[in-house]
Amino acid sequence: MSGRLYIVPTPIGNLSDMTPRAVEVLSQVSLILAEDTRTSATLMKHFNITTPMISHHKYNEHAEVGKIIDRLKSGENIALISDAGTPGVSDPGFMLSRECRRDGIEVETLPGATAFVPALVNSGLPCDRFVFEGFLPQKKGRATRLASLAEDPRTFIIYESPLRVAGTLKQLAEVCGSDRPASVSREISKLHETTVRATLGELTAFFSANQARGEIVIVVGGKQIATEGKIHKNKYKD
Repeated sequence: MSGRLYIVPTPIGNLSDMTPRAVEVLSQVSLILAEDTRTSATLMKHFNITTPMISHHKYNEHAEVGKIIDRLKSGENIALISDAGTPGVSDPGFMLSRECRRDGIEVETLPGATAFVPALVNSGLPCDRFVFEGFLPQKKGRATRLASLAEDPRTFIIYESPLRVAGTLKQLAEVCGSDRPASVSREISKLHETTVRATLGELTAFFSANQARGEIVIVVGGKQIATEGKIHKNKYKD
């Protein structure tokens, strides 16, 4: 009888966001696949989890997925975690889940932390229909993707590096219009969590003058959303 693959979200900042069920699963499986075992070691130590870990990331998942499938087929229960958030959402996880599905191995995904949901709700923009883009292409296909998003009536969400956020906001303002409402959230659930809500033009000016730090989520209103509100500079603390 095959084992089961558990996909386990981990906190994106505040360790208190770790669920009791996640701790229980990680403590009971025979192996944990971690994006970076050094990063995850801190989490394991905090919750007294002693389960063995091995690395499973985008650079080795093609080579290792067959071995993991064999271990699952032999009856082992295995958990997959990323450095933070839910595996498979802009992190490794899709390939292993797909191969489990192809081989008839049961996959159980626990609910838990992910950055884009609180950023979306915090934005004040419509949440009933939205598009999650993750990280945009850096070169090939970027302009086409941006042009498509500019025409979409749904709210859309982008992950970005703090070093590139001002440039990305400038591009978004150019293709969507500088008056399109948007928000930028950083360090969600951490000590310096902040959200700035404004138009794309105002956000471009603000982040060009204020270097962003930490993990960034950009939320942009769909094409039909009317412009609303001005920048709340007091919401940003560097």
